[in-house]
Amino acid sequence: MSALRLLLVDDDDLMRAGLRAVLSVDDGIEVVGEAADGRQAVERSRALDPDVVLMDVRMPRMDGVSATREIVAAGGRARVLVLTTFEDEDYVFGALRAGASGFVLKRTRPEQLIAGIHTVAGGEALLSPAVTRTVISRMVDHDEPVDPALRRRLAELTPRERDVLERVARGLSNTEIAAELVIEESTVKTHVKRILAKLGLRDRVQAVVLCYETGIVRPGRRGPG
Repeated sequence: MSALRLLLVDDDDLMRAGLRAVLSVDDGIEVVGEAADGRQAVERSRALDPDVVLMDVRMPRMDGVSATREIVAAGGRARVLVLTTFEDEDYVFGALRAGASGFVLKRTRPEQLIAGIHTVAGGEALLSPAVTRTVISRMVDHDEPVDPALRRRLAELTPRERDVLERVARGLSNTEIAAELVIEESTVKTHVKRILAKLGLRDRVQAVVLCYETGIVRPGRRGPG
């Protein structure tokens, strides 16, 4: 298989150099370009057609949230993985709502970062449950109205699909969901695909955001809202 193509986005030259060095140990990742701000990220994503964009959030000219929104809206294959710190909660949630496929902390170990990039490139979402709960809880306090059409689509889920969706929102993996519901992992994967299709969602990250927005799951609770 050919190496996945990655666009590296960070306004710090030393950070980009360090990340490039870290990623160079994996033959399965090819850094095809770099960008120092969000505007460059959008332009180079369009020109280079990467599989993954590793995106910083605090940058000049255009921040990572706006850049993520434009990259996702362009409809290409690029999936955005946000590189962040705990202090960037507002930026992170904004990026998730804009269509990012997940986030990793800047202090993440190199092997975890590499694994995360492959996870996102493979079409999965990358969620850190502890950070996700913190970010989502901040969002829930805003109490924004939910699209009635989305609520109608939620009502079309089967009871089993609802069970699976609630557990996705709690940050459980397919393996963990299968164990809780006493079903095959392949069955869980099928349910997740159907849920995303019915709700018109890109990936599990958007499903998590949806569940907290609609109250299906609430911060600090293990079950439905």
